[in-house]
Amino acid sequence: MVNRVFKGKSLIAFPVDYVVFDIETTGFDSFYNEIIEISAIKIRNDKVVEEFSSLVRPQGKIGSFITNLTGITNEMVSEAPNIDIVIEKFLQFIENDILVGHNVNFDINFVYDNLCKLGYDGLVNDFIDNLRIARKLLPELRHHRLGDLADYYLIDTTGAHRGLKDSYMTYEIFLKFKDAVINQYGSFENFIN
Repeated sequence: MVNRVFKGKSLIAFPVDYVVFDIETTGFDSFYNEIIEISAIKIRNDKVVEEFSSLVRPQGKIGSFITNLTGITNEMVSEAPNIDIVIEKFLQFIENDILVGHNVNFDINFVYDNLCKLGYDGLVNDFIDNLRIARKLLPELRHHRLGDLADYYLIDTTGAHRGLKDSYMTYEIFLKFKDAVINQYGSFENFIN
């Protein structure tokens, strides 16, 4: 197990200012696989104010499974910037914001490990995992994948498994969670406790 000492804290919180982000990768292991897309949306007062999205040129090839899943081809990334350039722009975009994502530890760990490979200390932003909230808020659902939650809340999934679309789906679900928490628990504090 990797010891990520400069990793932010996992929060159960419902801020109004945050960044929702998602990455696409060539596989599931941050040691062997590479990031091929980073996308994020900046939220202020629960409204989208800015977008960031970039493909990333990997050193290796994108396999057919990932291309079939994401639609990202080797040709699409052949002229994309390298990870060092994209990750620097991503850091400038997120600044010190709380990060929100679905199964966000996956994304955080990939970004963290890439930052370490590039000589950074890590990724210190605190983060909120929609998956963690979903399991507590919607225990009756059989699965809590991003697509399952989008279907549950009748959110359009056209274009899913791309960074920006998945970020928007996660954002819309997070807003639905906020409403559901107030309706079911009366306050965010009651849910958190």
